[in-house]
Amino acid sequence: MRTPESPLSQDAGPSPSSDSEITWLLHRAAQHLRGVTGDVAERHGLGLRDYIVLSALDKSPGLTQSDLSRSLGLDKTTLMSQLDRLERRGLVVRHSAPGDRRLRIPVITAAGETLRATVADACAEVEAAVLSPFSPQQVQDLRRLLVTIIGDAQDRGSCL
Repeated sequence: MRTPESPLSQDAGPSPSSDSEITWLLHRAAQHLRGVTGDVAERHGLGLRDYIVLSALDKSPGLTQSDLSRSLGLDKTTLMSQLDRLERRGLVVRHSAPGDRRLRIPVITAAGETLRATVADACAEVEAAVLSPFSPQQVQDLRRLLVTIIGDAQDRGSCL
């Protein structure tokens, strides 16, 4: 139990260090960035997952719901619920695929794109603040390293 005299860090567990496991460091870094960008998204009326789905639709238009689910590492049920909420808000519409009417293709609406772009700009500012200790070259190197780690592997699940 934490007492008023005990600092939070004692209850929070060990702090990361340069000799910590890379998986744990990546997890903690992702937690931090999800927290700050999630706060930004919420200030604009979106959950972080809403923003990520809208961003995926913006960056990869034409994906079927199934392809979108795989690309985000979300199970189909979770994605369908997410798309239902976004559709009710007028941020997404779903169309039948031209070659197979059983397949649905979610498309970001103009309102969805406007909101996504606003949140993206605000998130970019927060990310820049988090990464401010690094030079632009170091940030670019970090991006390159992360893309290399990610590769073309399919995620087994989501941490969203």
